[in-house]
Amino acid sequence: MHFQRIRDMREDADLTQAQVAQMLGIAQTVYSRYERGFQTIPLGLLIQLADYYDVSLDYLVGRTARMKMNR
Repeated sequence: MHFQRIRDMREDADLTQAQVAQMLGIAQTVYSRYERGFQTIPLGLLIQLADYYDVSLDYLVGRTARMKMNR
């Protein structure tokens, strides 16, 4: 599964792969594989990314165009 939005969100925040990887506590090469869809992202890391970018998980993985969930 390709996660284009994690790349888009990173680039919109003017962050490098190395910076996001460090925040997640993983190697940059692993994070790169997540962005390119060569490796599945563990749910815990997806939650961290959604929290960091302040978006819903559904938005982050491309299931909706809405960044926030209705509350």
